[in-house]
Amino acid sequence: MATMILRCALGRFICKAIFAWLGVAVAAGAVRAETAVKFTAHYIITMTHVTVGEMNWTANLSDTSYFSAATGKASGVLSVLVKGEGSLTTRGTFANARLTPVTARFDVSDDDGVYELEMTFEDGVYKRVVDRGAPPPEDRLPVSPSLLHDVIDPLSAFLIPIEGKAMAPANCGKVLKIFDGRRRYDLALSYKRMDTVKLARGYSGQVLVCGVVLRPIAGYRPGSLLVRYLAGKDDLELWLAPIPGASVIAPVRALMPTLVGTMDISADEFVARAIEAAPAKAVDVAPPAPAKPVEVAPLAPLKH
Repeated sequence: MATMILRCALGRFICKAIFAWLGVAVAAGAVRAETAVKFTAHYIITMTHVTVGEMNWTANLSDTSYFSAATGKASGVLSVLVKGEGSLTTRGTFANARLTPVTARFDVSDDDGVYELEMTFEDGVYKRVVDRGAPPPEDRLPVSPSLLHDVIDPLSAFLIPIEGKAMAPANCGKVLKIFDGRRRYDLALSYKRMDTVKLARGYSGQVLVCGVVLRPIAGYRPGSLLVRYLAGKDDLELWLAPIPGASVIAPVRALMPTLVGTMDISADEFVARAIEAAPAKAVDVAPPAPAKPVEVAPLAPLKH
């Protein structure tokens, strides 16, 4: 949903879905005290059984904070149609069973061009976005400030904190209110069924399958394929698995029917390991030498 490059409408949707998944579960729930969790995942994206892209995601999670980074790009035989790549990072805090982002950064190449976004939150409330890039097309619905209450960035949005059983159907009862710096949309989740997965590396076992309904709100072209074909449909699925060591479930698979077949975003790696928090050690440090004056050339003006 945070877009990658695409010139055809279907390709654009595929790339938006790729970046939505870059944001999948990139933060911590309630992690055990005095531990940290190192989480890594790798996703393969296929369309009609043909590979069209991949994503890598890493996260360091603690009981009070999180930092994560994800990258993705189109590849394979369909890269002629599906072009684009990008990286996303986010950091924030965790308290009272609530994920609170502080900053979220996107470096993206898509149909809007090459640009950087940085969103800032204060006490969990969206404050501002710095958008370094060409402005989006004028025919998109504007995103008014009234639409940005109680939103979260797409990197953190797919985290599902749990209290109790990870596979409880009630954990699907969420509405993810997402703003990616240019687009505002909701993803409404509801319980569908239980299933199982067995990955090449990492998790094997039960997964919670949630139905997903996309509700575009602003930042989209009114006549786009995403709005006309996918909005309001109830045949999208999100498969959620527990992250060991953290009270959180995260996507391990997504199925998205399209006009030409089902797009399948599946993890082949979903691994977490607990890391003991190392106590700080006192060290003797010599006082720094006095700084020498240095001549610095003036900076060139930034190009927007």
